Amino acid sequence: MKSDSIPTMIDLFAGCGGVTAGFKAAGFKVLAAVEFDPVTAETYRLNHPEVILYVEDIRNVLPEQVRERAGLRSGQLTVLSVCAPCQPFSRQNRYRREDARASLILEAVRFVEILRPMFLFVENVPGLRQNSAVLGKLVGNLGKLGYRMSEPTIVDAVDYGVPQFRKRFILLGTYLDIELRVPDTTHASPEKAALIGKKEWNTVRDAFAGLQHLNSGEESGTDPLHKARKHTPLSLERLRHIPHNGGSRDSLPPELWLVCHRNGKNVGYHDVYGRMAFDRPANTLTTGCTNFTKGRFAHPTSDRAITPREAARLQTFPDSYRFYGSYEQISAQIGNAVPVKLAEIFAHYFYKLWEGRRSGAG
Repeated sequence: MKSDSIPTMIDLFAGCGGVTAGFKAAGFKVLAAVEFDPVTAETYRLNHPEVILYVEDIRNVLPEQVRERAGLRSGQLTVLSVCAPCQPFSRQNRYRREDARASLILEAVRFVEILRPMFLFVENVPGLRQNSAVLGKLVGNLGKLGYRMSEPTIVDAVDYGVPQFRKRFILLGTYLDIELRVPDTTHASPEKAALIGKKEWNTVRDAFAGLQHLNSGEESGTDPLHKARKHTPLSLERLRHIPHNGGSRDSLPPELWLVCHRNGKNVGYHDVYGRMAFDRPANTLTTGCTNFTKGRFAHPTSDRAITPREAARLQTFPDSYRFYGSYEQISAQIGNAVPVKLAEIFAHYFYKLWEGRRSGAG
């Protein structure tokens, strides 16, 4: 097989491999990846053993070495994916102004200079758009290397078939003389879908279809990821008062209010102890996605938090995807991931551009 007969991708800040899985599903060959956390990297390795994996701080990785080990010439790589840690730009990070990780995204510039990828795929939380210093420096430095960047755009993964409201910052780049834009959405709300020729949003019910019913503390005998937390009697008592399919802590009687909420129902994060609704997409998953004290992560009808398997389904990981680590570590990996389906949508978009360029050149 000729090295340019299939589109290729390198995955910086790879996490547990959501972007890699999506690009592989779209027909890309993923050549290399960088992931700092060794536990998360083990999950990546379990699922993508053929990929050259650097388990270290990206600041210590030499792009020249990556290019050489991947067998690439400068300009031969199709896509460089840059999904840097999102915590520095997240609204939930109260220390984001001082977060040293904010500059990590700028490490991508070194790789672009050496690899000269045809396309860049930058994904992060919407807060990156508000960080004008980091974003301006990134776009400016890439511009000096001859890359034309798309307009920074906020998309919602739910509009691309992911059963979860998950707004993401997207920035695309290329050295080609073409205008890049985010792919057209494929899904819409039930009220609008038929009117505009889209599919209806996928829902929690769609995601959980076929999964075994579990109560608190129970686990599936066949799926190690489908294991429910064992909750305290007090937590279970609170959950019994939360209405099924979308209920919130507003329904708790005063004697069951959390201490931190006793100064008023609008104090703190409103979604804690909230239930998902079967016939709607889930709220955005986070690293605490299997703990209902961290957000709207209670099961729609069972008195428990969702399981790692249910969380993985909401992030569109196939059931065959394997995860390494403790319950908490796996939950964090899933919550941090780029939804596989969202990555696949963008991979198909780049594939078509690559194919058109290749056929035009040949």
